[in-house]
Amino acid sequence: MATEKINEEINYPEVRLLLEDGTQHGIVSSRTALIMANEKGLDLLEISSTANPPVCKLVDYGKYKFERTKKDKEVRKKSRENQVELKELKFRPKIEEHDYNVKIKHIRRFIMEGNKVKLTVRYRGREIVFQNHGLALLNRIVQEVEDIAVVYKIPEIQGKQHIMIISPKNG
Repeated sequence: MATEKINEEINYPEVRLLLEDGTQHGIVSSRTALIMANEKGLDLLEISSTANPPVCKLVDYGKYKFERTKKDKEVRKKSRENQVELKELKFRPKIEEHDYNVKIKHIRRFIMEGNKVKLTVRYRGREIVFQNHGLALLNRIVQEVEDIAVVYKIPEIQGKQHIMIISPKNG
């Protein structure tokens, strides 16, 4: 709720009042509801302005705001956990064996974490003529990780680079 009305901001002739435990008190004037809230040391909070009559509840507003921000933070955290990231690794067609093995380890780690991996083979200068070397490299990578990954997007040439995306196998 972006614009919550509390206490004196609520100016309806009558409201449906909910007590702090959630039980319904009934329909009372907004003045009476505000007096009840002050007697109990609570705040009157508008829950639904579209209902007829509008619904208000007796709450400790500070505690209510704290719990709501806590819930919102938890929801944001869970939504972040469920997001799949796209990690990118760049290769050259003439990569050395050790560098290749290190990058394969990175690919395996990213896939095991549940992320997709974008593989890019960049060509410099006249290397673009030997695109078959880059395709062979991409095929070799796919064969090495085929136990945990599948091809999500087949290799395609974009400018001076080959791009391919692999993703974790289902299950």
